[in-house]
Amino acid sequence: MMALWTGQRQGDLLRLPWSAYDGERITLKQGKTGVRVWIPIGEPLKALLDAAPRKGRTILTTEAGKLWTETGFRASWRTAVKRDGINGVTFHDLRGTAVTRLALAGCSEAEIATITGHSMNDVGKILDAHDLRRDSALARSAIQKREAYEASEGFAISRPTGACYTDSETGKSAVKSIGSGGGTRTPDTRIMIPLL
Repeated sequence: MMALWTGQRQGDLLRLPWSAYDGERITLKQGKTGVRVWIPIGEPLKALLDAAPRKGRTILTTEAGKLWTETGFRASWRTAVKRDGINGVTFHDLRGTAVTRLALAGCSEAEIATITGHSMNDVGKILDAHDLRRDSALARSAIQKREAYEASEGFAISRPTGACYTDSETGKSAVKSIGSGGGTRTPDTRIMIPLL
């Protein structure tokens, strides 16, 4: 659950001390890149952390309360996924899964990068690998965000103005020039906007 909610690397999570968790967020400096991240904790992870016994200095420990070694943790991970019948999944895959789940929840690439510590370029590569930059739910979310923004800023939404045109073959009406009134536009007769 730590990896899914924080999007952090295995090594950083295994070294993460309890002092990095203040009850509201986790703060850490990533070992590989030196990037500092401040991760607000979602309720499912918060409930787990708040209920977890503090057996050692680090949040993640062995059952005996000892620090995990990277090889020991990897061996335990392989045993657990094999036992559960999960094939072809590495612990590092959870980092990418965190990125994709944040994207599906409607987070921007900048928001995702702020949480996971990825570069914007790397977030884009992960989303492209899963074809998530073209997800219909994300597109719908983007339009809803735009509508909310424009409504809050007082943008006027009106029908286009211009000369009406009726196609003699189809009988459909369109406007020959684009504009919402009040502004200076250069009409482009190649652009037709269907009248609703």
